[in-house]
Amino acid sequence: MISSIILAAGSSQRMGTPKALLKIGEQTFLRHIVEQLHSARITDIVVVLGAGAEEVRKSLTWFDGKIALNSDWQKGQLTSIISGLNKLDPAATGPDEIRGAMICPVDHPLISQSILVDLLQGYWKSHKKIIVPVFRETRGHPVIFSKDLFDEIRHAPADVGARAVVYNHPDDLHEVPVNEEGVIINIDTQEDYKKYILDSQHL
Repeated sequence: MISSIILAAGSSQRMGTPKALLKIGEQTFLRHIVEQLHSARITDIVVVLGAGAEEVRKSLTWFDGKIALNSDWQKGQLTSIISGLNKLDPAATGPDEIRGAMICPVDHPLISQSILVDLLQGYWKSHKKIIVPVFRETRGHPVIFSKDLFDEIRHAPADVGARAVVYNHPDDLHEVPVNEEGVIINIDTQEDYKKYILDSQHL
């Protein structure tokens, strides 16, 4: 089983409001990502909260997955990934055994079922430990990490984060070419939001 960790702990300082609660169509970014994961049959989901946790948590009445609170969110994204990994069930066996985790930043909401399915197929068919989507030679998100790398992620340099694990394992990396620009679009500012969400077809 591949689990998913949605990173929604950042301060959204440049945006000025929690990115998790921004709307894409009639849904919040967070709900849209969860529903795309469900449509790709990823059901073991951890949402990592930090800054503004209470406001976001109050909106999650519909969410039946796990919530991890990252009190160290100010120290960078790696702390959120570790919080999510620590919330996964290491003792699960059989069909519920966790083989890897798909890391989904909440500020990359333009993901689709087809991309997620392609990444999952890439993981199971390639037998590689890191699966990355690539749009026009640019790597994007979400990224799948094999369970074999979880401990290395936990001990990665804070200033480099999970990228350090990617750099350390070039032979364990499998790139999945995709035709959707959403894998490389980061909604970080109000200008990004207007350009890629409000003024686009993603409504």
